[in-house]
Parts: sequence; structure tokens; C-alpha cells
Amino acid sequence: WRKGRVFVHVAGTVWTASAHIVTAVIGSGVLSLAWAIAQLGWVAGPVVMLLFSFVTYYTSTLLADCYRSGDPISGKRNYKYTDAVHAYLGGLKVKLCGFIQYANLFGVAVGYTIAASISMMAIRRSNCFHERGHDNPCHTSSNPYMIMFGVAEIFLSQIPDFDQIWWLSIVAAVMSFTYSSIGLALGIVQVIGNKGFKGSLTGISIGVVSPTQKVWRSLQAFGDIAFAYSFSLILIEIQDTIKAPPPSEAKVMKKASLTSIAVTTIFYMLCGCMGYAAFGDEAPGNLLTGFGFYNPYWLLDVANAAIVVHLVGAYQVFCQPLFAFIEKWALKTWPDSAFITKEVAVPLPSTKRYRLSLFRLVWRSAFVVLTTVISMLLPFFNDVVGLLGALGFWPLTVYFPVEMYIVQKRIPRWSTRWMCLQILSLACLVITVAAAIGSVAGVVTDLEAYRPFKSSY
Repeated sequence: WRKGRVFVHVAGTVWTASAHIVTAVIGSGVLSLAWAIAQLGWVAGPVVMLLFSFVTYYTSTLLADCYRSGDPISGKRNYKYTDAVHAYLGGLKVKLCGFIQYANLFGVAVGYTIAASISMMAIRRSNCFHERGHDNPCHTSSNPYMIMFGVAEIFLSQIPDFDQIWWLSIVAAVMSFTYSSIGLALGIVQVIGNKGFKGSLTGISIGVVSPTQKVWRSLQAFGDIAFAYSFSLILIEIQDTIKAPPPSEAKVMKKASLTSIAVTTIFYMLCGCMGYAAFGDEAPGNLLTGFGFYNPYWLLDVANAAIVVHLVGAYQVFCQPLFAFIEKWALKTWPDSAFITKEVAVPLPSTKRYRLSLFRLVWRSAFVVLTTVISMLLPFFNDVVGLLGALGFWPLTVYFPVEMYIVQKRIPRWSTRWMCLQILSLACLVITVAAAIGSVAGVVTDLEAYRPFKSSY
């Protein structure tokens, strides 16, 4: 049913859409939430998390309504986020949205490579601590693990389309619940062992950190929480996998968004709060790899292995829209190029044959190699996560959905509803700018004591 493409039977449901969202949302971000709450404290931490979940759900419902232009049942489909922006806003905003979306997808690929390597290193170090004792530094380099992750992604990136990775999303979603549950259980056990909750109402106190560091860290915590909820940049692409009406794709997507955001928020609150309750101001930047926990070491290994499997799938969920955009652009620019159009039939053990595109093989492999090299240059988990969350949150989660919804519903300028939507957008812009400043300050601090390609933990 797509112009210029062969017929594809898309039969996604509320459950497959929810799996895609959970895979995208419960990612490495959950692991930094205990640290984020430690910066903000028992009052502001949970409140900020609930506010982000509410804003994300509300704006995702606005964005879901923009999948079709005009009639919600029979209107023209918008297959990508940028298609929706083009249909409703047009002009320069389309290019701006495309740049922000694809730059953010690229950044997420870098962030997930870093997170996966840290979890693989944690398995190695966990076993080392078990054998040699906790006093042994057990240093290891992240570079070999990033290369291993990159090799796996090169193979998986050859899956042609977004709707063909539903199985990868379901596996990744199961893995995300696995490691989140282990992190939660270890936090509860630690709280019981401590015979009480740690932490304070206002978070890490001045004296432990300087007043300037308190400000930067608090702002970075906003970015970390924003990153933990980022999936709007692929919402339209997920909605495009849903079975055609009735009911409308928007109705199914809203239900999937409510289900997945409610589930993830409960997990986030439990994991973040229990992590903070267990360690207080000393909550590690990454709950399962910061070695607040040492035992049982085999359970930590299981959790970190689940993180790696999840991130392998999440990388593909986020990168498929970027892959599709570049391939569509290349085909439109060079329609007669044999390199771009030629496909080679590769026999598989089943009756089907896999059609290998030479251009897809080269371009996607080059993309994975580039993200891997950048990850090796900047292996700073918390700062990168905070910066990505900050840069993507306002424009993609709030601004464009709000502006498109105003155009679609023809909301009069200066009306009460228009004013409320603009105030929401402005408030989120302020949060985004503040979080970006805090995360950049963190990266600058890290770079002062860092040597490229020689990172070890």
C-alpha cells in the first residue's frame, strides 16, 4: 500500500506497539534513575519523574492524532515523523525536525553502544571481584566490548524494515523487565540489610559536592529522566506498523502509549527510588554496573547480560527510521544506480530467500562502525545520556506534537487552549536548555581527565 514499494501486510496490534515502545523507553535510562533521584532528593525526584511521564503521555496522544492528515480513518498516512511535520507545518520546520530527529537517533546509537559495553565490562569485573576480592581494581578496557557490540549490530542492521523486527522488540522488552526487576530486587534487599531507607528530602548535600556541582548535577538529572522517557522520535514509525482501521491507528497507539508509559513509570519509580533508598547520596551513576552491589555476582551477571541483549534490540528499533530515510533519499537521488538498486538473493535454510542489498550492506555497516568509534572516544554514560535526553525532549516530544495538533484541530491563536499548550511547550524548553547545560558541564569535567581510546574502569 505504499507508493513506490511492494505491498506489505502490516498487522501490528496494541501489544506489538506496546512492545516497541517498552523496548524504546525502558532502556539504559532506567539504570541512571537512582543517581538522578540522589541529585534531586525524595521530594523533587519522584515528582519530576511523574511530570515527565505525564507530559510524554499527553504529547504522544497529540502526535498519534497526526499519523493521518485529515480524516482519522481514511486520511492520508504520514509514514514518518518528518512526513507528519511536512503535512501540518511544512517549510523549514520539516528540515529542522529531520535534522533533530536523525541527529538524536544517531546519538542514541552512540549512547546504547556505551551502555552495552559498560554492562559487558561489569560482567567481567563482577567475576574478577568474586575471584580476587573487592579490593582488587579489576581494570578492563571498554573498547573490545564496543567492537563486539558493533559487530552484532552490523549483522542485525541488515534486517530490511521496521515491521520485520517485531520479534526483536519482544525479546528486548522481556530483557528490559528482567534487568529492571533484578535491580529492584537487589535494591530492596540492600534496604532491608541497611535496616532503613537512605537519602534525604533535598538530595545530595552541599559539602559532599560544591554548590556549583549541585546545580550542574541537578540539571543533568533532569536530562537523565528525560532520556528515560524518549520514544516520541520513533512514535510515528511504530504507529505505521499497526493494522489498518477499524479501530483507527491513533486509537490503538494511544492505548499502547498509555499501557507502556504506565508500566514503565511504575518500574522507573520502583527502580529509581529503591536504588536511592539503598545507597542514598552514594547511588552509582549506573545501578547495575556501578558496583553498589557485589553479590550475588551471578545475578548481576544475568542482569547485565539482559541489558546487553535489550540494547542490541533497542539499537535496531531506534536506528531503523534513520536507515530507511537514507535509503529512500539515495534511491530518489540515484534511481538508475545499480549499486543502490541491485539486490542479491541469498538462500536461507527455510524456503524463503533473503534479498541482500549491496548499498544497505555498505551504508548500514559504515553507520555502525562510525557510532562505535565515537563511543570509544566518549565513553561517559551519565553525561551522554543526560545530553541526549535534553536535546531530544523539547523539540521532538513537546514542540512539534503541540504545533501540529494546533494546526490539525484549528485551535484559535490566543484562545485558552492555545495558551495552555504554549505554556507547556515553553516550560519544557526551559527544562531542556537547563538539562543540556548541566550535561555539557559534566562532559567537560570528564574530558579533563580522559585520554581517548585508553578508557578503563
